[in-house]
Amino acid sequence: MKTKIIREEKSITIEFSGRLDTPAAQETAPQLFPIQDEADKTIILDCTNLTYISSSGLRIFLILRKAAEAKGGKVIVKNINDDIRSVFMMTGFLNLFEIC
Repeated sequence: MKTKIIREEKSITIEFSGRLDTPAAQETAPQLFPIQDEADKTIILDCTNLTYISSSGLRIFLILRKAAEAKGGKVIVKNINDDIRSVFMMTGFLNLFEIC
């Protein structure tokens, strides 16, 4: 699992690559949680190269969403594949996030 964080003036893009399973989420979370301090911006979760997401990965997405909601920002999830869309549909995440 690899993540790349791209900071711009009004947005932060996080590019995910690989499997965001439980071990990867535990490794990735400390890198992403400081973004909560900047959650007044638009946070873009780019899933172009994300092949799998577990409940631990979904929890990271949800924590970022809650932080953005509290600070007046927003979270956009983009480029999810059919498997991840299915997980989002089953968990109700399709209704929680703006999907592009």
